[in-house]
Amino acid sequence: MTFTLITGASMGIGEALARKFASQGCNLILVARSSERLLALAEELRKEMGVEVEVCVQDLSVADSSRHIYLFCHNNNFDVDTLVNCAGLSCAGDFADMPLQKLEEIIMVNVMSTARLTRYFISDMVERKYGTIINVASIGGLQGVPGLGLYSATKSFIMTLTEALYGELKGTGIKVISVCPGFINTGFFKHAGHDAANIRLPIYGADVVVKAVMRGLRKKRIRIFPTLIDNILAFSQRFVTRRLVIRLAGFFAAVKDY
Repeated sequence: MTFTLITGASMGIGEALARKFASQGCNLILVARSSERLLALAEELRKEMGVEVEVCVQDLSVADSSRHIYLFCHNNNFDVDTLVNCAGLSCAGDFADMPLQKLEEIIMVNVMSTARLTRYFISDMVERKYGTIINVASIGGLQGVPGLGLYSATKSFIMTLTEALYGELKGTGIKVISVCPGFINTGFFKHAGHDAANIRLPIYGADVVVKAVMRGLRKKRIRIFPTLIDNILAFSQRFVTRRLVIRLAGFFAAVKDY
């Protein structure tokens, strides 16, 4: 039996993607650290969509969590044909003021878990000559964002890793895409200490990311931006200096005063 594995599935974009894949008849493995929310979502999707839903409760900020997720699948003979790396953390404020523990937690979740889970499951996909890897990045990964410096750096990592994998896996039957949304209305801002009321760009619902993912898969894109504004911001960087790009990114995010 094949499964779609989604990290960060207990809320926001991860939950929205879980609902979408379930509506398409995909069996799911839901990963997050909130067991109560995962179990409730799993039960709902089983009843409403008639699909198999497994729950794997793991805290991706813990170094060994990715291995435990892979072993959970391997030991239960769950073949993962689609991996969705959606879990992500941020911390708004100056990098110089960020607690070291928070810094390491963000890198573990955004970078290491993405890299490790991809590495664990990609070998099985190559052997089967079939699979899909969906990495949730951010338009913030196109440049450093003052006040969100580490977050934007981790999303740059995800975008460039995805591009490299696309090249390495060409001809293997494996699809690799990164979706790069702008500001999305989830519980993310509250957890990051980022006052969403100050943001100077539209804030969209998670459904725009879901639609972008499906569009990217159909059109075999490497990188996809969900909204027209996202596309305009990405394209416009070709025509201005990096200093201006950085300043505008800080202005739009509005973590600091500009």
